[in-house]
Amino acid sequence: MAVTVPDVPQAPPASARPAVGAAAPAAALAPLTVDPLLLATARVSTFDGPKGLTNASGFFFQREERLYLVSSRHVFIDEDSKHHPDRLEIELHPDDGNLGASVGLSVLLYDQGKANWRQGADSGGEIDVAVLRIDRGALPAQAALAAFTAADLQSAAAPLPLGAPLLIPGFPLGFHDALHHLPVARQGIVASPYGWRFQGKACFLTDARTHRGLSGAPVVVATPGRAPLPWRLAGIHSSRLDMGTRDLQADESLGLNVAWYPDILLTLTE
Repeated sequence: MAVTVPDVPQAPPASARPAVGAAAPAAALAPLTVDPLLLATARVSTFDGPKGLTNASGFFFQREERLYLVSSRHVFIDEDSKHHPDRLEIELHPDDGNLGASVGLSVLLYDQGKANWRQGADSGGEIDVAVLRIDRGALPAQAALAAFTAADLQSAAAPLPLGAPLLIPGFPLGFHDALHHLPVARQGIVASPYGWRFQGKACFLTDARTHRGLSGAPVVVATPGRAPLPWRLAGIHSSRLDMGTRDLQADESLGLNVAWYPDILLTLTE
């Protein structure tokens, strides 16, 4: 029996988290160039009032003039683990000339009891993807930020070959470049036929070393020469896949992960 393991860790104590809003020393000045993929990937923290709950990953998606944060649905709410945050915080770079500076944008998840976010579902059941619209007026005027668009979605009509290399940028176990406030990237491959619905779900499998905290991370394939993002969005990382019957002493974990197809974003951002 296959089981999924959501990749959301408990947030570290406040004393262990980088100070939000604090400027780093001059050595943290932004380099002349930075891969926009790193600026499209966001560190997400969830809260219940002032209490920090979990860390996760997410990314920005733009539809016309609307801007959204995309992450896993279980980052926003997870009934099984009794995870019920009422707001989240997105770490941003307020100065495109100094990545050593960061601020936290706090966004409410509910308005008078109604969810501000939208979650995915189709004929195969719930899709572990959700989007939250971001008020552009709340962003710093000089924010260093990149976003995927509909033109960046990998099409199932042009499927990736089995074993195609993938990159998963994010914040495994909350780890990241705390000086420049940037994610790190894990590499993987396509592990099931791309464009097929694995076990009837709108997802495919990746073979990659992942950790808690990567939930909601973009799964991308390199497309050199494309601008402004030289990457296509192949999926949204959700969870690790394991066997419920695995002998924890004798058998290693499968090392496989669930990634949801990105076309759900077109439905959620209509």
